[in-house]
Amino acid sequence: MPARVAVFVFAAALLVAGCASSKSSAPSTTGRTATSNATASGKTTTNSAPSALQAEANSAATGDVPDNQVFIGFRDTAPAYSMKYPEGWAQQGKGARVTFRDKNNIVRVVVTPGATPTAASIRADVRRLRGAHVQSGPQLLTISGAREFKVVYTTASPPNAVTGKRVTLLVDRYYLSRAGKEAIVDLGTPVGVDNVDAYRLMIESFRWR
Repeated sequence: MPARVAVFVFAAALLVAGCASSKSSAPSTTGRTATSNATASGKTTTNSAPSALQAEANSAATGDVPDNQVFIGFRDTAPAYSMKYPEGWAQQGKGARVTFRDKNNIVRVVVTPGATPTAASIRADVRRLRGAHVQSGPQLLTISGAREFKVVYTTASPPNAVTGKRVTLLVDRYYLSRAGKEAIVDLGTPVGVDNVDAYRLMIESFRWR
């Protein structure tokens, strides 16, 4: 009898251990599922097109780009394009996504693979810009001999933590394409600042390489 009792107790212990092991393994399975779902969610919500430009709430509006401003050339061989920008502006990023900034004067270039844009595809893209208010476009125009599109929108920064004030940008967005590549160029300046001539020079200097 004692031997049978010992065997029974040993078998019961194995059963309890098996249940505990099964319960302890459950969180790791759940963790993998959550990670997978999060990844899948990220893929569905990620958009290759650039978002609306974002002004800096803590930065005061800059003045006009001066008439005697020196422009220098930027070239990147990977996405194969070049463009001029004002000397002294800070560069962030490189390659297919680069930004030039002087406080709240902002120029951003994003290059992605893509078909030649149409007015319909541009309207769909602009509808996805959170916080942007379209002022005009899409407008078909000619830049450096090529037919391209332009949209104008405004976007505001978050409120300043101290003053509560916002900086509103007026942004010219250009859609440029060639040979299966699309460049979206955003040129933003604070409302009330006149950088029309400087920004025209910059967009007209854009060249595919």
